[in-house]
Amino acid sequence: MKILIIGATSAIATAVARRYAARKDSLFLIARDRQRLYELAYELSALGADRVGQLTLDLTQHDRHRDAIAEAMEYLEGIDVALICHGSLPDQAACESDFDLAAKEIDVNGLSVISLLVALAEPLKAQGRGTLAVITSVAGDRGRRPNFVYGAAKAMVSAYLQGLRGSLHERGVHVVDIRPGLVDSPMTAQFEKGPLWSTPELVAGKIVGAIDKKRHTVYAPSYWRIIMATVRSIPDILFKRLKL
Repeated sequence: MKILIIGATSAIATAVARRYAARKDSLFLIARDRQRLYELAYELSALGADRVGQLTLDLTQHDRHRDAIAEAMEYLEGIDVALICHGSLPDQAACESDFDLAAKEIDVNGLSVISLLVALAEPLKAQGRGTLAVITSVAGDRGRRPNFVYGAAKAMVSAYLQGLRGSLHERGVHVVDIRPGLVDSPMTAQFEKGPLWSTPELVAGKIVGAIDKKRHTVYAPSYWRIIMATVRSIPDILFKRLKL
C-alpha cells in the first residue's frame, strides 16, 4: 500500500508508521521537525518499508498544502491511505483570556486539518479510490470545561469529516474519524496517568485495523465510546457544574 502520514513524528503517527513499515508498505512522511523526520524515515526503512519519502513542513502554512500533497502523490504514484495526525494541546485558561492564542490553537487543531482535507480530496477523487483518516479526539464529543478550545477545534473537524464522507462516497473515497481518549505521549507528559490511559502503540493498532476494515467513526480504545455516550447524556443543567 501507499501511505501518506501527516504529522508523522507525533507518538501515535510514529507507532502507525512502524506498523505499515513492517508490512513493507511505501510511506511518505510530512512533519515540521527535520531531524526527527530524518531519523524516523531511516528507522522505517530498516523495519522493512518498501520506500520512505519525507517533507519538512509547518502545517499551519495553508498555502503550501496543495504542493505538499502533490509531492506526496508524485513520490508514491498515488495514495491508498492519507492519515492526518498533527495537533497540539493548548493551555485552556490562557486561551480563554487571549483570543490570538485561542485562534492559533484552533488553526493547528482544526483549520489546518480542513485545509489539508481540501487539498487531499481532489486528487483522491481523481484517482477514484483511497482512504482519508484523521485523528480527532473524544474531546470533540462535548465541550468540557478543562479543554473546550481544543474540543471545539476537534468537533469542527469531526463535523467536517461527516459531511466529507458523504461527499466522497460515490467517488470511491472512504473517510475515517479516529477519536482517541487519554493517551500517554509527550503531548500529555504533564498529566498524572490513571487506569483509563492507553499507549500510542495500542491506539495505532486500532487505527490500522479501522482503516483496513473501512470503519467510519472509531473510539480508541473502544471503551471511550461508552464513556462519551454517558458524558453526552448528562443534562446541561448538571453538566455546567461538573469539572469533567
